[in-house]
Amino acid sequence: MNAHHSRTPSLRRLAWLAAALALVIAAPVVAWSALGHKLVGELAQRHLTKTANAEVARLLQGEADPTLAGVATWADTLRDSDPDRFKQTSRWHYVNLSSDKCSYRPERDCKDGQCVIAAIDAQRAILADRSQPIEKRRDALKFIVHFVGDIHQPMHANAHDDQGGNKYQISLRTDIEPEAYARDRYVGGVMGTNLHSVWDFYVLAERGLGLDAYADRLDHEPWPPTMDRNALTPASWASESCALTDLRQLYPKTPDGKDLHKLDRGYSEKHRALAEQRIRIAAWRLATLLNETLAPRQ
Repeated sequence: MNAHHSRTPSLRRLAWLAAALALVIAAPVVAWSALGHKLVGELAQRHLTKTANAEVARLLQGEADPTLAGVATWADTLRDSDPDRFKQTSRWHYVNLSSDKCSYRPERDCKDGQCVIAAIDAQRAILADRSQPIEKRRDALKFIVHFVGDIHQPMHANAHDDQGGNKYQISLRTDIEPEAYARDRYVGGVMGTNLHSVWDFYVLAERGLGLDAYADRLDHEPWPPTMDRNALTPASWASESCALTDLRQLYPKTPDGKDLHKLDRGYSEKHRALAEQRIRIAAWRLATLLNETLAPRQ
């Protein structure tokens, strides 16, 4: 398994706690989980131009759910639907940056173009090239939707030497029960997991909202979201995410500065505003990228 791809509980099913309240159940997915990726896609699509939206609809015609949210997890589902292709593309989901101010050097951090930064650039070039077969442009669009989400998840552009938080073990007290395959790691209301998975899934899921309600809540906030407007490239997005791990103290510590490995929903509540901000920024940048890339040729 790829270092940055932890097996988090399944989001393929939803358990409704009440008529108006959806609680997402965990799944074997990666980075932002299904909920996070779909939020990025849904919010981005709401802010596409008419031209870009029409081209998205044309490219996704025939998909089971021909929307950006509907294809947002496709790059992860390759693990089961096309294992060989997933193996070939698994390193495209993340980048390990230097601990020196989260700097990025392609020859060191992205050898042979095998990282999320290069993947976004490469897939954007395919998407923009209307001489490419529609199948290649369709896949490029699906990759871009996913990877723009990935690169805004701080654990996917990390400078810590722990495989993006996968080696930082966590005992998490949570009301969210895993599916049967992971039940042995959930004992007495405590889930045996890692920091990467906490960020992939629990920080957002513990709010207890379904996709539409969550998207409406995030879209109600001022748009575009506040951010560094000079951060225009995937490399700058990655460095921005990386810096947050320490700036916002995403690695939990005890009062005396030691690593903390026992968490409860208080961790999610502390960091959820940041996670939601990253979702909104990812959505704005994705919409901007697609509006520019899918503009008609002059």
